[in-house]
Amino acid sequence: MKVLVSGASVAGPSVALWLGQCGHQVTVVEIAPALRRGGYAVDFRGEVNKAVLRKMGVLEDLRAAQTGGTAMRFVDASDRQVMRLPVEFAGGELEVLRADLSRILFEHSRDIAEYRFGDSIASLAEHAGGVEVRFRSGIEETYDLVIGADGMHSAVRRLAFPAQAVTERHLGYYVAGWEVPNTWGLTGDTLLYNVPGKLASVGPDRRDPGLAQTLFVFKSPVLSYHRHDLDEQKAILRRAFGGLGWRVPELLDALPAATELYFDAIGRVHVDRWSTGRTVLLGDAGYGATFGALGTGTAVVGAYVLAGELAAADGDYAAAFARYEARLRKAVQATQDGSRAGQFMAPASRLGIAARNRMLNTRFFLDQMLKMAQRMSNLIDLPAYPELDQLSSGSLRRNDSQESGNQPGTPRTAR
Repeated sequence: MKVLVSGASVAGPSVALWLGQCGHQVTVVEIAPALRRGGYAVDFRGEVNKAVLRKMGVLEDLRAAQTGGTAMRFVDASDRQVMRLPVEFAGGELEVLRADLSRILFEHSRDIAEYRFGDSIASLAEHAGGVEVRFRSGIEETYDLVIGADGMHSAVRRLAFPAQAVTERHLGYYVAGWEVPNTWGLTGDTLLYNVPGKLASVGPDRRDPGLAQTLFVFKSPVLSYHRHDLDEQKAILRRAFGGLGWRVPELLDALPAATELYFDAIGRVHVDRWSTGRTVLLGDAGYGATFGALGTGTAVVGAYVLAGELAAADGDYAAAFARYEARLRKAVQATQDGSRAGQFMAPASRLGIAARNRMLNTRFFLDQMLKMAQRMSNLIDLPAYPELDQLSSGSLRRNDSQESGNQPGTPRTAR
């Protein structure tokens, strides 16, 4: 089949790898002009995630790129420690920078899928023979299937699904992060500072010791701003964190020079059904939560299940979409419901901050939270798909980038 995948972060390249291996003609369209460099470290936990990464043939590459994890040290305004969360709490069993994860998935799939960067879907129109897609570049093509793997703010979801079928719930917080010079010589723990309803943090960049990465979280009702206007988002952050002590003034001073800024509401998406006709949602586009819901691992597993059901259905995409959703929805709902990242990172009161610190300074409660995260990671009963499992990961045709001219972030010539 001719398949269009929207989004080249994690879910998109993952499903492109499987579908390309199965012989489908896959195009991945990505609105960004190149692979995104920014983003936080993401982690994988549990045997289910590792099993899928191993089947994909990317596990060893991810292990080679892993950060080793970073402990989280909460401090007061004088940098005195008030609580410390160990590496295994923050980093899971395998932690890797999101940019490195995207790059590795791209490298494993680029020779069996066409990547089209700097473009996006403008309209979708389904008919008996497929889905007519018009791109913002003016290109028009027909596809057998369209997969929306384009995140919490999915264009595919907006274009293909009725508004009444989608619930986007704001969870009361915003999260932001940007790169700053590592003027403090940070090498170990990430440092985190709380006041009621706000968190500011900075930690070493695992790729470049001269850089550091920030994470800011703040409590707020829904804000009105343009998602692609960095200056407007920077102004929101300056208003929210202006006047705070600790290292916050220095971190805000570095904000104007930031060319990449991650800024988003902490929210949750619920879609009544994950598919409509020939279009299906994958990962955060269909069942995402911005922060703290094990979304990266779920997206990778979801890509395997979606591709496996399509292979097993032998062309009956409607049956495949239904089985894909039936296998995953209950587990995904549990991880979404368990996401309380905003309240955890930035409790709304001093009493809430003190209670969180006191609880997690107790080894018993910390162990219970680690066990719960492990259980949540293994909620999905991973099916076996002979059609996929018989594919050798070593059979991927991975040309040397200098020969192919398809450097990470460089669009391939359309077939």
